[in-house]
Amino acid sequence: MTDKIISADVLVCSPTRNFVTLKITTADGVVGYGDATLNGRELSVASYLRDHVAPLLIGRDPARIEDTWQYLYRGVYWRRGPVTMAAIGAVDVALWDIKGKTLGQPVYQLLGGAVRDRVLSYTHATGWDAPALLDSVDAKREKGFQAIRVQSGVPGLDSVYGVHQGAAGYEPASRGALPVEEVWDTDAYLNHAPRILEAVREHVGPELKLLHDAHHRLTPQQAARLGKSVEHVDLFWLEDVTPAENQDALRLVRNHTTTPLAIGEVFNTIWDCQHLITEQLIDFIRVAIVHAGGISHVRKIFALAEVYQVRGGPHGPSDVSPISLGASLHLGLATPNFGIQEYMGYDPLVSEVFPHAWSFSDGHLTPGDVPGIGVNMNEELAEKYPYEQAYLPVARRRDGSMTDW
Repeated sequence: MTDKIISADVLVCSPTRNFVTLKITTADGVVGYGDATLNGRELSVASYLRDHVAPLLIGRDPARIEDTWQYLYRGVYWRRGPVTMAAIGAVDVALWDIKGKTLGQPVYQLLGGAVRDRVLSYTHATGWDAPALLDSVDAKREKGFQAIRVQSGVPGLDSVYGVHQGAAGYEPASRGALPVEEVWDTDAYLNHAPRILEAVREHVGPELKLLHDAHHRLTPQQAARLGKSVEHVDLFWLEDVTPAENQDALRLVRNHTTTPLAIGEVFNTIWDCQHLITEQLIDFIRVAIVHAGGISHVRKIFALAEVYQVRGGPHGPSDVSPISLGASLHLGLATPNFGIQEYMGYDPLVSEVFPHAWSFSDGHLTPGDVPGIGVNMNEELAEKYPYEQAYLPVARRRDGSMTDW
């Protein structure tokens, strides 16, 4: 093959929130896009790509996707980590995009073809109190969602992960300022969470799939207590109950509850996931395409998970771009043990900047049949929305000590 990569450009824009996009162009004029967004650390990945990775891509054969992945991961001394893996992920997705466009096929066909007709998705319902949360759940059900993550306020706290007082949606990043410092009280949360989840289940009945996120705030013992206390609620999953750096901590949780466990949205490689999967300490692995090295690496994680009856449930918040969502859907359509895709949705302006072939209907997403990933970028429109500094919040306990975000 004589076609070579002639340019690799990093595009940073902020149409309601910050996105980092890699654009790879071949000598034949084929363009591939990859997402490199790392919420709150966007410019770190942009620099890594622009200053260290892009020069290595010029002159390479875009068809050699796996070889390029190995070159960028194994060919350097510093490996792993969110910045490195997001950069590699962007390259990988852009190359799959080029491969699909060159061959005239949607990427899922290149991954072995569809094993399902559509991908189950879940969205977020939030409310500061029970009435507001139930209204939010009803609104999401009216849109067709059959699986919903529910988050509420906690009595005695002024701010809680996943919820804004008086707001229908949730965007954690704050623009143009230092991180917001939230106050957290684990005991108050543990007393409240089972009751609010019970109220939602009573309201919706048995068929709706309910999910909940503890967001790394609990010790293993506290996580086990929560999982046990909500077993009768029949959650689809309980997410991020405790920080997973100490992976054996999940064994204590697993030994005390049958509530399904999901974790891994901050994981970046198969090595981060290996122990949790092979020891069957979780039920869903949450790695995101963009943050775990792209399609090429995440499909290996899911292949390992399939052997141990662990399903994929990729991270899909509004801070990964429509490019990543499209890539995730192609992988999901072609992966037997793919369980569910997070889908918060996007502001209409984001969809104008990133026009896409993927679509939502009746609680499910489909990637479309456009060659490649099926997501383009309106670069002229994107230029009108330059980067704006934004930080995720931090959390402190009532005594002022830091807790996990």
